Amino acid sequence: MKLLMVTVVEEFHHDILRMFKEANIQNFSESEIGGHKRASTVIRASNWFAAGKTGTQSLLFFSFTEEENINMLFLLLKEYNNTLETNNPVKAVVLPIERSLNDD
Repeated sequence: MKLLMVTVVEEFHHDILRMFKEANIQNFSESEIGGHKRASTVIRASNWFAAGKTGTQSLLFFSFTEEENINMLFLLLKEYNNTLETNNPVKAVVLPIERSLNDD
């Protein structure tokens, strides 16, 4: 079992849910988060609202799941990212689980 974490802009919520289902990831959690990117100095200097909020509504999904489900999801995510016309690709990481309270 591994811990899967996926971050995505809010606009892709429905697509991520579909891909989780296709990858047979049935149990997961999601949370709203504020995504931020550091703008370059030139962009900040030309922005009338440089001191304003620059965050993006984003979502964090996480699931404790099996490697074969993760492999399928990564294939789907890579294919999805290749079709995007934005610079906000879906990002995903996998962390090994060394110990849990559910260990037998």
